Amino acid sequence: MRSKPPANPYQAAREAAKRRALKALKRAKRTAERAGVALSEWEEEFLGSVTERVDTYGRAFGDPEKGAMGAPLSAMQGRKLKEIEAKAKGETPRARFGRKPRPE
Repeated sequence: MRSKPPANPYQAAREAAKRRALKALKRAKRTAERAGVALSEWEEEFLGSVTERVDTYGRAFGDPEKGAMGAPLSAMQGRKLKEIEAKAKGETPRARFGRKPRPE
């Protein structure tokens, strides 16, 4: 038996994106806690405030120029989330804008 399609497929996609963003935020925090990596005060506040805004409003930014309309996180929020996840895993951060690290 097939499930009934959603009344509004755009709303269903928005809800799915919201769930994915919340899972990614929780995963980043949980990974840091399990690895024993101390996140900075700013990173803790960032994860908490973004989670709260996504829970409340379905997205964490209001300016449409900062990201796609259906996306729950802006481009920079997604980037910061990836940086926090890399820090929690103990990986070295990726170079920004194609810069290569200086040889010592």
